[in-house]
Parts: sequence; C-alpha cells; structure tokens
Amino acid sequence: HRRVMTLHDTKNKERRAVPIAGHALELLEARAKVRRIDTDYVFPAPFRHGEKPRPIDIQSAWKTALRRANIEDFRFHDLRHSAASYLLMSGASLGELAELLGHRTLQMVRRYSHISEPHAARLVEKMNAAIFQGAEAKQGS
Repeated sequence: HRRVMTLHDTKNKERRAVPIAGHALELLEARAKVRRIDTDYVFPAPFRHGEKPRPIDIQSAWKTALRRANIEDFRFHDLRHSAASYLLMSGASLGELAELLGHRTLQMVRRYSHISEPHAARLVEKMNAAIFQGAEAKQGS
C-alpha cells in the first residue's frame, strides 16, 4: 500500500525504504496475488519438502538473458549504475540520489551516476540559449 520496498540487509547495515512505481509496481502487485503463503520472500526458491524457504537464485536466468541478448561484460549490479544515471538525467539531485541509493557520501553517488553525451549536449544548448539568446536579440536592434 505504501509503494515501497524495505531493504533490511544492506551493505552499509542501514535499513531503508525504496519507492517502487510504474511497471515494476504493477508486476509486484500481480505477483502478490499468486505468491506462496508459507514464506515472506517475494521470490522464493521452488518448494522442496523438508527444506526451509529460501530466496530464489537468479544467476542462471540472468546469464541466459544476457546470452540471448548478446550482451557481454555486464553484471546485475551494473543496473544500479544505470538507474542512478537515469535518475540524475531526470532531474534528481546528488543528495536525492544518495538517499535513494543508500550512499553516505556524494563521492560515491558520483561514481555511480553519469550523464550521457546527448544529455550533456542538451544541457550545454540550454545554457547557451539562456545566456546568449538575450545577447543576440540586443545585437539585432
């Protein structure tokens, strides 16, 4: 109902809530309608009689997806870098990124987030328009 996922076991040992929206939220809502009731895991491993529930291992599915898409040298963790970069290019501040990603320093946020060349070009064009548009109008008069 809150549209967040709570991360309990994080690298920096701090629990945090991360917002979920759009397609990911829709998929999780659909999953909630058919999930197993014998575990709190959202994605549990297949049931095996006598075993305690455990999270599913996604390694083989991840490797299969990469192979089928002809993608090389890409790790699951790289998606975190992509998300940080997209958030930055969508207008998120470095402080907001730090909060979302759970980073304690802006230096770490900078390691994770990068703007694309086309985005950088648009920023420069926007700056030029803001600075020189008025100057061009004055020269023409």
